[in-house]
Amino acid sequence: MKRIFLTFAAIAAYFSAFAHEGHGHTHGFTIQHYFIEPEHAILVVAIAATVVLLVKKYRKAAAKK
Repeated sequence: MKRIFLTFAAIAAYFSAFAHEGHGHTHGFTIQHYFIEPEHAILVVAIAATVVLLVKKYRKAAAKK
């Protein structure tokens, strides 16, 4: 499980290398930018869904032990 989280951390670090100034309706250095701009919002939703599924899978596996 630890390996999966490290993998996601590495992927997130990779995507942060594409940092850029704001390109829409919000300033690029605010948290609002990542939740409102579509190209970031899609990624945030995908990561959140993946984390939820992994946590459910981990809890289900832990309950079987």
